[in-house]
Amino acid sequence: REFTIKGKIRLCLIKKLLPDLEDRRKYHEEFASSTSFHGVHNIIHRQSKARRALWLLIVAGCLAIVIWQICSRFIYYFSWPTTTTVVVQYVENIKFPAVTFCNLNRFQAHAVSNMKVIFLIWNIVSSILQKFAVEDKYSQELNDFLFGNQNFSIKDFTRKNGFYLNSSTLLECDFFGKPCYPQDFEQVFTEYGNCFTFNHNDLSARRVSLSGRGLHLLFDVQQDKFTDEPTLGYTDAGITFVIHSPQELPRFDGLGLLTPVGMHAQVAIRQLKSIIQEYPWGECKPDIKLQYHKIYSTNGCLLECKARYIQDWCGCLPFILPAAKALQKPKSCMEPSNQPQIEIKGLCTAGTHNSTCPVPCEETDYPTTVTYSNLGGEKTIKYFSTKLKRSPEYIRQNLVRIEIKYHDLSYKITQQQKALTISELLADVGGQLGLFCGASMITIIELLEYIFTNFCWMCIFLLLKAPEMPQWNNPSQNQPTHKEKKRGIQEC
Repeated sequence: REFTIKGKIRLCLIKKLLPDLEDRRKYHEEFASSTSFHGVHNIIHRQSKARRALWLLIVAGCLAIVIWQICSRFIYYFSWPTTTTVVVQYVENIKFPAVTFCNLNRFQAHAVSNMKVIFLIWNIVSSILQKFAVEDKYSQELNDFLFGNQNFSIKDFTRKNGFYLNSSTLLECDFFGKPCYPQDFEQVFTEYGNCFTFNHNDLSARRVSLSGRGLHLLFDVQQDKFTDEPTLGYTDAGITFVIHSPQELPRFDGLGLLTPVGMHAQVAIRQLKSIIQEYPWGECKPDIKLQYHKIYSTNGCLLECKARYIQDWCGCLPFILPAAKALQKPKSCMEPSNQPQIEIKGLCTAGTHNSTCPVPCEETDYPTTVTYSNLGGEKTIKYFSTKLKRSPEYIRQNLVRIEIKYHDLSYKITQQQKALTISELLADVGGQLGLFCGASMITIIELLEYIFTNFCWMCIFLLLKAPEMPQWNNPSQNQPTHKEKKRGIQEC
């Protein structure tokens, strides 16, 4: 009789791949005797059944503990835990930050006398990122002004008629014992109009090598020459300033420090560097780039996000935003019914990794401690009165002294780190295996080999037990003979 293909396969499986029962028993005994998984050989080779049962319970209990510990470590790892370390680093010298100064009175009095419309337009520019409603009594005045001044630019107007910095407004400037001048300040636009930044872009790489000394300034705000509109809520007089990184734009909303006239402000600063882990351990995304800012910051990202929505919304941008053009259609941007309400609708969000502007992976802040005192006693007032040829009352109502210095020559690094790395996870798993089972990576390979071998034997056994399919394609073999038919009829 000729063997079918299936028969040949069965014969091959029986002779070469599937050992007999005695060989399989010996294989299991050899594995139990030679494996590095401690305790298994005691289950097989102990003569007493009670001891075998005891060792079986011990091995099963240790294995259960190992599985529980390993599962808990993997669950902890995939919760992406972090730890925060704080390191204080003392140095011989430290970079001085950028400081942006603004006059709370934004415009020259002669340029805006009887022109509340200028303040209205400026409020539109500075408040366009939020909902801003214009009273109806000023609406017609604003329309008439815009109709008669088609080429009006609030940017050019602010540059020419805003606060300026020269020898008459900056009376004294001293940085670390050396004089500084108005030319050392860079003009920038903020919500306070013309502002001036010292150490802009860190061009001179100014450093401080002694604590207690830094930047000393004396301003004359000249209230008689500069004014603001009290009916719109601007009633203060003095200098506001913000301390920030030289590579970042100044941000005044909620972060600006204020020194009123007739006061002396002493500002002690510290440098705080924060390092945030990227997602999923932290909330930062290192691959985010900004179009109009050299380094990524949450504030810069929010400005660019808002600029895109405002550009689509009214076809123009306030000049304090990145890549802004002159505000040619302030009325259409001003209408409350047309405003996008960016904050209310949550179009530009910040903070978490899935927000529009997540936190930066590394940033530098300057926490401050500010103390105030009167500008000086009677002798000091008389000294400045004689020097400036101004009355003592003018000195009290216009002069502002500001001192900014480092508290000490150190900076604090707050670093977010992974609480459990891959190598630490593997070390924990290996430690648990070694402590409870005496196992290692070699043991795991042995177990995998043992399981795979038994799995192959099981598959071969199932193949051999499978019923043989009838051969429909061979009529001579499949069709019964005449005698088989007759016998089959008789059997029925």
